[in-house]
Amino acid sequence: MLPTIFTKTNTTKKGKQETHLRWWVTLLISLALALGTWNPTGHHFIHYISEQELLSGFTPFAIILMVGIWILALKSIFQSLKLWGAIFVIIIIMAFLWGLNQYGLIEFNNLTQMGWAGTLSVAFIIWMGLNASIIWKTLTGVYSTDSVEEE
Repeated sequence: MLPTIFTKTNTTKKGKQETHLRWWVTLLISLALALGTWNPTGHHFIHYISEQELLSGFTPFAIILMVGIWILALKSIFQSLKLWGAIFVIIIIMAFLWGLNQYGLIEFNNLTQMGWAGTLSVAFIIWMGLNASIIWKTLTGVYSTDSVEEE
């Protein structure tokens, strides 16, 4: 039914089965949010609300829904990556884009290419925010820790 790349499973130390499908689902969610909010083609949420009267039809519902989804995305980014982690991911993306520019694969003065690079970078940041705790658990074996302040 689905290719094995989607259905491959790992067994945790506690014996629980985890599929790789979650990685792909969060990637699709991240891409949908980033591309749905804005993209260089002009088929996006910002274009939708700018072409209509803000208080007509389903526009208020769409605005509230999109703002709510972005609040959840930002909360997950800052909860799992924290501010310094988010800044680090942005620096990694900038270094990657710099490398692409150095090899002539993208041009910084081409607004369409920079629009796509920005949109896909935002999707990657969202994806990292959704999966940072899973990646951390895989690398270290520690799911999460609480910081405790001494009195």
